[in-house]
Amino acid sequence: MFDSLRVPVIVAPMAGGPSTPGLVAAAARAGAFGFLAGGYLSAAALDGQIETTRERAGAGFGVNLFVPGIRSTVDTRPYARRLAEEAHRYGVEPGDARWDDDAYAAKMDLLVERRVPVVSFTFGIPVDADIARLHEAGSRIVVTVTTPEEARQAAAAGADALCVQGFEAGGHRGVFTDEPAAPAGGELYGLLAALRLVAGVTDLPLIAAGGLVHGADVAAVLVAGASAAQLGTAFLRADEAGTNPVYRDTLAEGDRPTTITRAFSGRPARGLVNRFSREHSAHAPATYPQVHHMSKPIRTAAARAGDPEAMSLWAGQAYPVAGEGPVADLIERIAEQARAALERGGKLFG
Repeated sequence: MFDSLRVPVIVAPMAGGPSTPGLVAAAARAGAFGFLAGGYLSAAALDGQIETTRERAGAGFGVNLFVPGIRSTVDTRPYARRLAEEAHRYGVEPGDARWDDDAYAAKMDLLVERRVPVVSFTFGIPVDADIARLHEAGSRIVVTVTTPEEARQAAAAGADALCVQGFEAGGHRGVFTDEPAAPAGGELYGLLAALRLVAGVTDLPLIAAGGLVHGADVAAVLVAGASAAQLGTAFLRADEAGTNPVYRDTLAEGDRPTTITRAFSGRPARGLVNRFSREHSAHAPATYPQVHHMSKPIRTAAARAGDPEAMSLWAGQAYPVAGEGPVADLIERIAEQARAALERGGKLFG
């Protein structure tokens, strides 16, 4: 699926602003591949991004969607009371603890109509009918997996490739189910272990994701059997990314640890430790997207106030090593680093 790429690097979908048509198109022009992030967008907004990206990048792009989960019955009122005090700090009210499907059906119809070349999914597998519709439209399907069992399920459902996500990854973990008894979303596999285990249960092409920011990281996962490497955090400070300036500056400081937390969205996600994650992680229920909607006014107000302490600062474990500048320069630097690493490895085993 990605065999024709000059650089086997994929710019990950980063919902909430960082992914832009400019970022995806610039990646395509640099010989890589990029995904638009359909999560949190309306179908109309996503349609506009697809049109703009297609004008700038041709067919060399994909779109990612969040698969809706089952409506949680967990009581959110205790957490709402905690967030009320947090919200008042910024002069706002918490959002409603509502469940929705993120306009999934409308966006699915759009992707079929627009014949998007590659469609990836996070948080689960599309139903059989939607897989069939996308295949009939000529789309290739990528499913994000975090365990061998998820890989088996995705392969059986008809996925064309798998994005194997290690626990090092920034942002939401792509777990299919998120039980309250499993604080981090189930057993955690590092990327290399996950690649090896998933390769043992399927021969589908594998995309490696999780903590990759340097070309040597890319070289490592390619040697380990991946067809391409998917990087998100590496491009958060790219010129073309829509990353909030406060978020961008906090990443550049590079002095915070990361943690996996449900505090902002109700699903496990890795981000920079801040006051919000320290104070609320232990109390956040496993209720997505209810918690996402509850915390959104707080996150928005904190960003407006220039305060990173109540923002969801998603980032992979190796974020301090990530660079900044035009995405073409970042991709070329990663490619040069990967070539150097492969040459060094060849000499070691020569």
